[in-house]
Amino acid sequence: MAEADRASCAEVSPFESDQAASERVARDVLENLLEGCQVIGFDWKYLYANDAAAAQGHRSREDLLGRTMMECYPGIDQSPFFGVLRRCMQERKRDRMENEFDYADGTKGLFELRFIPVPRGICILSLDLTESKRTSEALAKSQDQLQHSQKLDAVGRLAGGVAHDFNNMLSVILSYSALALADLKPSDPLREDIEEIRKAGERAAALTRQLLAFSRQQMLEPRVLDLDELVRGMQKMLERIIGEDITLEVSRGVRVSPVFADPGQLEQVLMNLVVNARDAMPRGGKLTIETSNVNLAGDYTKTHFGVEGGDYVMLAVSDTGMGMDKETQARIFEPFFTTKAPGSGTGLGLSTVYGSIKQSGGHIWVYSEPGKGTSFKVYLPARATPAADKPSTIQPQETLLTGSETILLVEDDEQVRVVAEDILRRAGYHVLQARNAGEALLTCEQFPQRIHLLLTDVVMPQMSGVQLARRLAQIRPDMKVLCMSGYTDEAVLRHGMIESGLAFVQKPLTPDRLLSKVRTTLGSG
Repeated sequence: MAEADRASCAEVSPFESDQAASERVARDVLENLLEGCQVIGFDWKYLYANDAAAAQGHRSREDLLGRTMMECYPGIDQSPFFGVLRRCMQERKRDRMENEFDYADGTKGLFELRFIPVPRGICILSLDLTESKRTSEALAKSQDQLQHSQKLDAVGRLAGGVAHDFNNMLSVILSYSALALADLKPSDPLREDIEEIRKAGERAAALTRQLLAFSRQQMLEPRVLDLDELVRGMQKMLERIIGEDITLEVSRGVRVSPVFADPGQLEQVLMNLVVNARDAMPRGGKLTIETSNVNLAGDYTKTHFGVEGGDYVMLAVSDTGMGMDKETQARIFEPFFTTKAPGSGTGLGLSTVYGSIKQSGGHIWVYSEPGKGTSFKVYLPARATPAADKPSTIQPQETLLTGSETILLVEDDEQVRVVAEDILRRAGYHVLQARNAGEALLTCEQFPQRIHLLLTDVVMPQMSGVQLARRLAQIRPDMKVLCMSGYTDEAVLRHGMIESGLAFVQKPLTPDRLLSKVRTTLGSG
């Protein structure tokens, strides 16, 4: 027998009556219950309360006993709980309920209550459900996050497939329109129509990039660039977007350090932030765009999870609009979350911004108060290398690089293969075609002369472009390799493209992009 049990037995007098012993056992049980037990008299006074009931009410037993419930908990007689208690008291009936109790310090507790009539009033047994409710809510939240993550994964896979098909079609549209423009005289009446086709194709390509940015799987084309130059180049367009009732101020201090990022992505980031700022100022206001060099260290890195100390370039977009409360700020980067009216926004803008900045190795934070405006601050790692001049996005046909080498073109999409061959032949290259990896292997075995370059799609049936390149390297070790794909970087990564270190060109193809990559690959090494 345990020492505590022996001590308890020793306290019981051998002369104690059976009734007294029974009452002592009952009292010991009540006192040691984890559930609360309290007896309320007909005058609403506490006749009994065990330690658990007192703890649940955040009061001591001495504070409760002999006092009314209204004295101990002002306003309790106006609660739904008291209504059930009164009915059970009057009708002498049992009942049960769940009750949320508001404490004086602002916290809440959830209890399962059972009302049992006793000769001197009502006995209330209370089970504390607060912690189990928190656990259940945490579990439900985890399940929601898992489902949300699975949903985003599914959307990302869908985006990759759609983007691949769209990029193949856009390769044909953009390439043939560029080739047609190169063959037409400046005065040709068809030139304007084909130019509109080219512009529509470029807009469609931009939409495809947005689709990929949403899934945070966009293929990046980063380079060293100057944020000030990027903002300056967009200023007139941004002024037209925000309208005349909003004043745009671009603040530049000391010349900022260069950053390494995709300029197209950063332009989209700035556009989204400016559009959000505009929508937050329906009656007009002031929009400020600021760039500066900053060093993030010490307290900042401690209070901002995931930020490493060091030199950054900050891009801040601030408005004098309606601002946001803490609850809204906590969710603004979630996909599909929007504060706009139905039909006025998709909730993808800031999620896309967040994904783009993370892809570039940076961070974004929001600072806002209701009625005092909002400031988004983007931090991108600073680079020591000066930014290069931004190349022209549309080059005249006569400046396209040419060559005379032999190229093995492997592409399973017939239209893309035909237009790519047309581009290469016009530039002077000798082109060998293959619809798949099997045909490419056979061509390499049978063609007697040197093949200078393998130009292959990455994702193909049976054998990927990277696998094909590895096989052909055994036969023709001096052959250069250039891969192309319209898939996202996740799919490209799955097929070994990133780890291979091979040259890569992102679809949709255009003559200038393809020929430039071909010439660079042939001329490298």
